[in-house]
Amino acid sequence: MATCNLRCNYCDTRYAFWEGNVRDVDAVMAEVRTYSTKYVCLTGGEPLGQQASYELMRQLVSEGYTVSLETGGGFSVESVPSEVIKVLDIKTPGSGESGAMVWGNLDLLTPQDQLKFVVCSRADFDWVVALCREKDLFSKCTVLVSPVADKVTPKDLAEWTLESKLPFTLQLQLHKVIWGNQRGV
Repeated sequence: MATCNLRCNYCDTRYAFWEGNVRDVDAVMAEVRTYSTKYVCLTGGEPLGQQASYELMRQLVSEGYTVSLETGGGFSVESVPSEVIKVLDIKTPGSGESGAMVWGNLDLLTPQDQLKFVVCSRADFDWVVALCREKDLFSKCTVLVSPVADKVTPKDLAEWTLESKLPFTLQLQLHKVIWGNQRGV
């Protein structure tokens, strides 16, 4: 079932607020096994809003899958299996949800994990730079920055990143570049 506890003002998957279907872990595992990939990404809405996601991650890891979890940061990642790659989306002020963050998650990051910042404006980018410096986030894991469509151009974000001289990784939503803003890709 799709759920999300946050309401970011730039959300491009609002259908995850209400849509989805209930399936147990066994049913999800059965479907996953039909694909040839050994990489599985749990993503949103918000996977950690569903208690069964922890069991799903444990089963995936036990069957040899590489698992990543994309989480909005509003739930603790303390109980996430250590083998799972955590992609923690830190909400910027421009998202409207920065107050919902579980800031203790920053202390639980490992070098395999990633922090993601979706940037709505130059002010957001400057906030990201200050937070990364204050919390020494580059020493913890990879730090990604991604532009909000129709608010920040990839070129502008790339230029700000270069100007900062900090080791950000620019991330674009490649599925939108390739297929446009459509569901299911």
